[in-house]
Amino acid sequence: QVQLVESGGGLVQAGGSQRLSCTASGRTFSDYTMGWFRQAPGKEREFVAGINWNDGSTRHVDSVKGRFTISRDKAKNTVYLQMNSLKPWDTGLYYCAARERLIIGIPSSNYDYWGQGTQVTVSS
Repeated sequence: QVQLVESGGGLVQAGGSQRLSCTASGRTFSDYTMGWFRQAPGKEREFVAGINWNDGSTRHVDSVKGRFTISRDKAKNTVYLQMNSLKPWDTGLYYCAARERLIIGIPSSNYDYWGQGTQVTVSS
């Protein structure tokens, strides 16, 4: 099994920055994608960003392009989400996820493993 542990969430003012981390352990697959999802209260879980673990290629949802950046540290088995220029509508529970495919998928059903989530709250 794969275990994913997120950290870095908290309360931040609009316009501020925050970095989320997700460390993976117990991996048994070689080709996979890591992604970040978020879920606001009363809303559906949505894709935020994804990264191909092997070549580092990325994809970001339009609403965060230019503000959020996903990256990885292969030596640390860690994926990051650097969030800048945060807005109140970025508030939500952020989840780290892993997919046993090299293609970055958008639907949450594409992913096989999930972290426990970390809360990000952006105040105005």
